[in-house]
Amino acid sequence: MFENKERTDLGKLGEFGLIKHLTSHFKIQHESSIKGIGDDAAVLNFKNKQVLISTDLLLEGIHFDLSYVPLMHLGYKAVQVNLSDIYAMNGVATQITVSIGLSSKFPLEAVEEIYKGIELACNKFNIDLIGGDTSSSKQGLVISVTSIGYADKKEVCYRNGAQEGDLLCVSGDLGGAYVGLQILEREKQIFIENPQIQPDLEGKDYIIERQLKPEGRRDIVDLLAQMKIKPTAMIDVSDGLASEILHICQQSEVGCTIYEDKLPIDPMTYETGRELGLDPTVCALNGGEDYELLFTIKQSDYDKLKNDVDITVIGHMTDKNSGCKMISKSNVVHELKAQGWNAF
Repeated sequence: MFENKERTDLGKLGEFGLIKHLTSHFKIQHESSIKGIGDDAAVLNFKNKQVLISTDLLLEGIHFDLSYVPLMHLGYKAVQVNLSDIYAMNGVATQITVSIGLSSKFPLEAVEEIYKGIELACNKFNIDLIGGDTSSSKQGLVISVTSIGYADKKEVCYRNGAQEGDLLCVSGDLGGAYVGLQILEREKQIFIENPQIQPDLEGKDYIIERQLKPEGRRDIVDLLAQMKIKPTAMIDVSDGLASEILHICQQSEVGCTIYEDKLPIDPMTYETGRELGLDPTVCALNGGEDYELLFTIKQSDYDKLKNDVDITVIGHMTDKNSGCKMISKSNVVHELKAQGWNAF
């Protein structure tokens, strides 16, 4: 989990000492952050904007496995999965709060590693850390992040605005995070059986990083603004593409048709999936944790983005009664089903 000869017991600092130690060097970067850490509550001023707020909870043994997740990567990812929800509303993320529950096995040096990852994400995505809480935990490591952001009222993008005839688009590529997780799990099992064998992750950097260090797609929000495209509906791909498509269809009261041969799958994801005996299409549809943006646009906006290599049109929205379907490469019609991540 964390190997370090120096080991500072958290009890030496106490709760407020620990918070001060971990956060005193975080810089405030936004005018909207009137008051950050150091008082009973943070004070924010967004003037005439719509405020966006989202919270995620990460639990050891449920959402991450410390036998192969480095603590710095965990801190970074905990922030990213939250920012992704703000970007999925077509918003700008500006602040986070971080609450953390720690068991006695964690020395100060381990917690510092987590906060290095949090700080890295804050600096990269221009985010202010403005508060949070710390507590002891008997269930292992618990991290809860709340992200805060804003958008103009007319720019906020919900899941319920898709219309029949709209095009369904997705950023980046899909399935990589799931296949990366399968590689990590495989190497963990080999190590358990024979601790002398070192993990073999040679040539799998991209998909391992897709799992351990995902990137929220703020750049896609910026790109759509530059193209003067406001999506009619949008969601981030956290639980699997099929699940997210169905959320949009249900909330917008439409159906959809997507095409298997249009799904963007990286060659490494495809080849490694095959190596592991997995169907790359199933990985793309149901894997989850890609944190790409799935969105619908009016057909009249197609020409604005048709040449962008980072956005793929995978299908279109149909009448609600037509249902949600995928046309396979062999031209067979399959009903779309959500088989991705289920929190319970």
